[in-house]
Amino acid sequence: MDWLSSILLEHSSLQAVIVISLLCAIGLALGKIRVLGVSLGVTFVFFMGILAGHLGISVDPQVLRYAEDFGLVLFVYALGLQVGPGFFSSMHHSGIRLNMLALAVVLIGTVMTVLMPAVCGVSLGDAVGVMCGATTNTPALGAAQQTLAQLRLPTSSAALGCAVTYPLGVVGVIIAIMLMRKVLVRPADLQPKGDDTNEDHTYIAAFRIHNPGIFGKHIGEVAKISHQQFVISRLWRDGKVTVPSSKTELREGDRILVVTNEEAAEAMTLLFGEKEDTNWNKEDIDWNAIDSKLISQRILITKPEINGRKLGSLRLRNHYGMNISRLYRSGVPLLATPDLRLMLGDRITVVGDAESVHNVEKVLGNAVKSLNEPNLISVFIGMTIGLILGSIPILIPGISAPVKLGLAGGPIIVGILIGTFGPRLHMVTYTTQSANLMLRALGLAMYLACLGLDSGRDFFATVMRPEGLMWVAAGFVLTVLPVLIVGALSLRLLKMDYGTICGMLCGAMANPMALNYSSDLLQSERPSVAYATVYPLSMFVRVIVAQVVLLVFL
Repeated sequence: MDWLSSILLEHSSLQAVIVISLLCAIGLALGKIRVLGVSLGVTFVFFMGILAGHLGISVDPQVLRYAEDFGLVLFVYALGLQVGPGFFSSMHHSGIRLNMLALAVVLIGTVMTVLMPAVCGVSLGDAVGVMCGATTNTPALGAAQQTLAQLRLPTSSAALGCAVTYPLGVVGVIIAIMLMRKVLVRPADLQPKGDDTNEDHTYIAAFRIHNPGIFGKHIGEVAKISHQQFVISRLWRDGKVTVPSSKTELREGDRILVVTNEEAAEAMTLLFGEKEDTNWNKEDIDWNAIDSKLISQRILITKPEINGRKLGSLRLRNHYGMNISRLYRSGVPLLATPDLRLMLGDRITVVGDAESVHNVEKVLGNAVKSLNEPNLISVFIGMTIGLILGSIPILIPGISAPVKLGLAGGPIIVGILIGTFGPRLHMVTYTTQSANLMLRALGLAMYLACLGLDSGRDFFATVMRPEGLMWVAAGFVLTVLPVLIVGALSLRLLKMDYGTICGMLCGAMANPMALNYSSDLLQSERPSVAYATVYPLSMFVRVIVAQVVLLVFL
């Protein structure tokens, strides 16, 4: 059995891979166990790493640092790539408000940190270390250690304060989210609300033309008058069904099927005259049974030359007599407006006769096999650019040490930019949802296993000391209190939905584990979008704050 002990205990690249893999496997398996209906999921990998470090298991420091950094970069870049297409639209609607709320979380935590030496009797350097652990922000710890070194002060206690408060920093956000769910959240709070909803989400309704003001007008003219976005997919007249174009004339008594936004349904009723009571938004509607002449079919965009082109530039209606009613991107239905840019992997719903549908398939691709393999070139190039961006020193007046975006900030920003603008530059950035989830889960598990191993060696010994217990208690309060204050404010006063609030709070606290918990809990990508919206600014501000607090108050 000597060979087995040598493989598990003697430092080598093989030993590092085996140890990290075992920690991830055991942690993920135990993370599926539910206690009182709650499971920690991937977060359990972190605690397995701490336990292993406490038991004396270690790996080569250089290999450990590489695996930890690579896992973090892989996770944040894949996250940015996934939420990129919806990032700037979310910024347009509610991003400023979300970032202001996230900065409020940062501000409350900073004030508590400045007051900690007076309240708890700890040094400011230790307090900043506790803050970094409580907010699970290792880049801020690195910046704080650099500032302490420049001031010729010891840095080890700040790192230890971060290590002992980090676990409860992870769990604290999850606990705060759970408390909000149990105490404050109502069923209506789980639904998207107000400006936080995507205005492109579709709503289908049938109308009768009874408004004399639009009799004899072309659909294109009516669209300009209404200032509302809508698509008329079918028109029934004299017992016949047709696919209308912008030049189709509307007449009294025409029956039309309209795809629009739910918020615009009332305006559509005023515009056309009479809305039918039939619910056209049910999932089980057989669209091909509505009429015998036309068929409705979803077509998958798989041709690279279509990537990044505007829908209107294809002129499918003019060339093939087709009408495009909806577009699905990452499972989200979008209104098929002419200015909408197409991406590989989009699914469009087309309406027309069978021959036209077949011809449009040839134009767009509809070849599933061509998307089975994700484009890894863009992944590796994107991570490279992100790391270069994160390494650029940024000089801020009044701060002697330059600030860097770091391993987390640079890749997520580049991921968002490539996910958003890549198609416009005809870059193939598409990855299947399952592939993206795999990259995110793999990266996060590697990062947590290595982080636990790194901090587990002195964890229990420090916790058992009086100052260690004080650090843990102060860190837990610093984690939970700002989250609960801002969360309650967002939920009750601002009337935001729970999913968006969770993502915003997780981003403000730089906590991907809590984000993973929230996404699993709600089965939605809304937390991820909110997380990516606030994370870059929040992370950057925390890095600056860690340095400013030390430079101003020491």
